[in-house]
Formats: sequence, C-alpha cells, structure tokens
Amino acid sequence: MLAQADALAAKYRMHGRNQAATIRVGAIDSAAAGLLPMLLQDFRKQRPDVTVQLVEDKTIRLLPRVLSGRIDLAFVRPPEHQDKRLEFMFLLHETAVVAVSDRHPFASRKRLSIADLAGQPLIVPERRSRPHSHDLTMKLFAEAGLEARIAQIADEKQTIVNLVSAKLGVAIVPKWTSRMAARGVRYVRLAASDMNKLPLAAAWTRGTRDLIRDDMLEMVKVRLLRYAREA
Repeated sequence: MLAQADALAAKYRMHGRNQAATIRVGAIDSAAAGLLPMLLQDFRKQRPDVTVQLVEDKTIRLLPRVLSGRIDLAFVRPPEHQDKRLEFMFLLHETAVVAVSDRHPFASRKRLSIADLAGQPLIVPERRSRPHSHDLTMKLFAEAGLEARIAQIADEKQTIVNLVSAKLGVAIVPKWTSRMAARGVRYVRLAASDMNKLPLAAAWTRGTRDLIRDDMLEMVKVRLLRYAREA
C-alpha cells in the first residue's frame, strides 16, 4: 500500500511538472558563461515548450538547493565528499588559463608557465567557497616547487577579473571565465606541462524521476564532445 501511495504521489508530481513545463537549473559561474548558453540553445530547439529558470551560484550553495527541491538540476564542481542522496554525472574538465591585465608584460604572450608566474601577485578565490579553483592554483605552484605569492583573496570570478583589470595581480581561472564581461583583461594559455583542469559535473537528487530533467541530461550526453571542445 505504501509503495502504491508513493507511486501515485510521484505520478501527480510528474503530471504537475509536465503541465508547468518548467525546469530549474543551477550552475556555477563559469558553466553559466560557457556550457549553459550552448546547452540551452540546443535544448530550446528540442523542447520549445519548456521554460528554464536559471540560478547562478557556488557549488556549496547549489547542492543544498537540489536536495531541498528548489533546483531540479545543477552543474557544479563535484565535491570531494559527495552526499549519497545526490547523483553525480561527470561531464568534462574545464581548461585553466591565466588572466592578466592587457597592460601587463605577459599580455602579449601566447603561453605562460607556472615558472613565469613566480613572484607575481596572485588573486585567488577563498578556499571555503571555491575549493577546486583555490586548490588548483596552490597545487600548480607546489608541483613546480614554487611558492604562490597571494596578494588578494576574492570570492566571485567577476570580482577576480575586475581586480586583474585594475592591475592588482594575475589569476588562474577556468577558460570559460573569458566569456564574462571584463574590460582590460587578457587570457593566456598555460603551457602544456603546467596544464591542469577543473572538473564539471551534473547533480540531481538520487532516485527521482523527472522527464524534463532527464531530457536535458540526455542532450548533455549526446552533445558532450562538442561542449567539451569549447572548454
């Protein structure tokens, strides 16, 4: 009887979702700038009947919203310790690049190594809110046997690139950050020997069914190679 009641409740929830034809999608800032425009353009062609509500935030704030049901699907950095109530699907790695002021001597370079950045003032995100991005910078310097000279800690990617524009330092950021509006900033590739990448995953509540969400996930799987080439 309990199983039948749960099935009936699920049926009516799905009926309501289909009637509303809405999906609530969360994304970290770089995915919102890079992956989401491509994905939503493709998704709209297949499902023009669906309204997509977007929420841009950090992973640590998006995952609780998925668990509470306020978000149906989130594109996040997979946490080191994953909540078993959530399902994660690894998607791709975002390439890291170096953001420099267009008036910096490095702005004319095609590639930079971590050794080139030795002694440069670095702008890094706070580890508590962005552990992957913070740890990437620290790991690259540690592997090169160099000490990272942290000059500024900032929380938001937009703030970081604005500080770079103001010549307060350089920053190692995801490549998709270059799609954010920021005047006076150049993005330079890291040398292959120093290349390191940031993982991106889709997350949703384990054991749930949602036809619209599943349609979007299927589209991600089908188009993933094309999306990954842009990362």
